[in-house]
Amino acid sequence: MPIQNATEPDVAKTGESHPRRSPWVRVFIYLVLIAAGAFIGWRVYQNKQKANANTAHQAAALANRPVPVQVVPAEQKPMPIYLTGLGTVTPNFTVTVKARVSGELLPVKFTEGQEVKEGETIMVIDPKPYQASLDQAKGTLAHDQALLKNAQAEVNRYKALFAAGVVSRESMEANEAQLGQYQGAIQSDNAAVENAQLQLSWCTIKAPISGKIGLRLVDPGNVISANSTNLVVINQLKPIAVYFTLPENQLPQVLKRLAADKHMPVDAYDRSDTQLLTKGNLLTADNQIDPTTGTGKLKAVFNNQDSVLFPNQFVNIHLVLENRPNALVVPSAAIQTGLNGSLFVWTVNSDGKGGQVSQMQPVTVALAEGQTTILDSGPAPGTQVVVDGAERLRPGQPVTTSAGHPRQGGRPGSEPGMTDSAPGGGQPSPGQPAPGARPDGAQGQPGANRRSGQYRSDQSPSSNQRQQQ
Repeated sequence: MPIQNATEPDVAKTGESHPRRSPWVRVFIYLVLIAAGAFIGWRVYQNKQKANANTAHQAAALANRPVPVQVVPAEQKPMPIYLTGLGTVTPNFTVTVKARVSGELLPVKFTEGQEVKEGETIMVIDPKPYQASLDQAKGTLAHDQALLKNAQAEVNRYKALFAAGVVSRESMEANEAQLGQYQGAIQSDNAAVENAQLQLSWCTIKAPISGKIGLRLVDPGNVISANSTNLVVINQLKPIAVYFTLPENQLPQVLKRLAADKHMPVDAYDRSDTQLLTKGNLLTADNQIDPTTGTGKLKAVFNNQDSVLFPNQFVNIHLVLENRPNALVVPSAAIQTGLNGSLFVWTVNSDGKGGQVSQMQPVTVALAEGQTTILDSGPAPGTQVVVDGAERLRPGQPVTTSAGHPRQGGRPGSEPGMTDSAPGGGQPSPGQPAPGARPDGAQGQPGANRRSGQYRSDQSPSSNQRQQQ
């Protein structure tokens, strides 16, 4: 058996007897992996396209599904156009009664809070000292009258004696001078009597005006001082006045109307601006504008026979500028505001196929009166306008309608006249457009109740813009 050389390499261990792998096999493997990746990517893209198509189909189906809304017809009826301001009720006249003479106050002649007439006796000061002064003045007058009579007789005698040449001219003129002194004394005595009578009459305190008397400020039995002690306050409440302010840019139209019509109607509402208290007329405007607030003060007078207004009461004033006999009126909940600040309403019209679709109708607001808005321009009378469910509408959206009843209270924290969201909580279904989204990119929001008279056709209402989801 031949012996292997120890220096020769072991072929079985090194493996050099196997042939090398061909490079084409490696290329083939790479091509297979690339093809598999491309197939997988194509399948993913195809599945995504199918999902997008299904989503778009579902969205189109949901968009074409009728949206339930509540509608009311636009009306045409008589409505006033007015300006509003916050006013304070003030007595038409206020008199603080004081004594014009000093003395002890006797029991009063009135009941606190009663209505008194002008000239009615309400208080009496002890008249005895003043009666004594009057009697004394009358006594002095009688004494001087007797002296005057005697002096007149003396003058007549001296004239006769002077004519006979018995007495001198100086004696006659002295008696005539004494007569003049007594005549002056009589005039002074008459003035003293009149003054004493006046002082005595001031002991009886009478109501200077007709009105409601307040609480007495001094009790009977006290000694009061003349022209210094306040006794009682009388306020004239029938009629009564209300002072209110308006911005200076509204004063020109008010003054122009006041110059043409001396009896501008004024309505007084309660603090919440919902309940009419009474009606009156504008009396006048102040002759200057307050530079610190930029407002002018005006005064209105109310008959107040039913006593609904009371001094220092806060009221909301509606100053009527005009009465429109055929005003176009829609609920305030129907007014929508776009992102650019334009105002519009959603109207419901026929699609010509027996269905109904929604359309946008631009409007111009003249005045918002509580839950009612007066329009200068807008839909024709009788047109159905949406008051609930407007969040899900777009132009041409199919709708189903029901009679609308705007809420009186709304949600907790909402203002009167605001309506809740559409049925179903207002949440969009999967694939449904976001609430208020429209093809033109604008968005609408429910027309919240705006306070009466806060804006007119030349002003834009303040409203929050809804952010696009």
